Amino acid sequence: MSGYRREKTIDLGMVVLALVLSAALALVQVRGDLALSPGLGSGTWPFDRLVFASPLLIGFTWAVNPVSLVAIGALWWRRRWPTAVAVVAIVAATVTPAVVPLIIALFTVAVLRPARTILTVALLALLPIPAHFLSSPYVSGVPIANAVILGVLIAAAIGWGLFVRSLSERTERAEAEAVLRAQRAQREAREDIAREMHDVLAHRLSLLSVHAGALEFNAGASVQETTRAAAVIRESSHQALEDLQVVLQVLRSPAGGPVADGTPGARPAQTGLGEVPELVRESRDAGMKVDLDMGGIGADTGSGPTGIAGLAAYRFVQEGLTNARKHAPGAPVTVTVSGSPGDGLTLELTNPAGPGGPRDGVPGSGQGLIGLAERVGLAGGRFGHGRDGAEYALRAWLPWPP
Repeated sequence: MSGYRREKTIDLGMVVLALVLSAALALVQVRGDLALSPGLGSGTWPFDRLVFASPLLIGFTWAVNPVSLVAIGALWWRRRWPTAVAVVAIVAATVTPAVVPLIIALFTVAVLRPARTILTVALLALLPIPAHFLSSPYVSGVPIANAVILGVLIAAAIGWGLFVRSLSERTERAEAEAVLRAQRAQREAREDIAREMHDVLAHRLSLLSVHAGALEFNAGASVQETTRAAAVIRESSHQALEDLQVVLQVLRSPAGGPVADGTPGARPAQTGLGEVPELVRESRDAGMKVDLDMGGIGADTGSGPTGIAGLAAYRFVQEGLTNARKHAPGAPVTVTVSGSPGDGLTLELTNPAGPGGPRDGVPGSGQGLIGLAERVGLAGGRFGHGRDGAEYALRAWLPWPP
């Protein structure tokens, strides 16, 4: 059942319930046992004479005032015009036994309308009670008790409506917060993928640039050297295109949804210290002079920290080699990895700095280091970089649980 049909079914049920309860209450009032209506203008208003009785099969006689019927019928529009329906119910309840539609109308106003409107309508509903006693100063006994009961019913209707309103607002707020948390998680996942792709693409493109430059300036290279360089260029460009395609798929896909090719997501394979030797081999094939000292860490599967710390260690070496190719081409690079479980993992990458030091003015320069610092920080580690005498050094420490 749709929401609209469900609401209309509830409204119809309220109308029927108000009709039945009003008829039963009117029967009690006709017998003189209870008089919740202030009865303003009694003797001059014709409403009391318009009461009609209908004998039912069960033997009771129910009396329903026509003005009460108007208030009851107005409940059908209580969601659309709650304040107007409440005013009609207040007027009806002032001169006729229309307490039931009044209670329902006040409940609806408390659920749907702002605090100022609720206060105004509540005061209007309570106003006839003191007005009645001011017009009849010698009233005592049962009428006072009935007035107290009416005031309690009005307060209970508004209080219950405010309680239901608070539950509804709390539910809506929880749903909105859940949506925001999901969107935040999706955004962080996309940013994580973009950060991964930045590191991978920068590495691939720097390798491609080194090999292309070697072919350009080494015109006397042998056929084997040229073939090998061309093969590396082809492989690196192919991998870079695949990585770029993943980036474009992630950017074009809805947040948290499947990427363009229908897969549930795309990101580079998780890497760690075990892949660092292969990373160094690629750089050596590109002509870099890289000295790697890992002290046996990462040589076996499962060695070294895993998860975000292992990935941060891999990205540290990758970004350091990429920066060395960009800012100190031809300079030897030393990569040192040491540590043990419980003491943490220490990484250092150094290379002789050029005459002018690192070229921070290169377009895009420094973004990789900023991302690397964020990655190390997220892993709970420390990161630093800068000149150290005649060398330029990257240093990081990462936690390694025992």
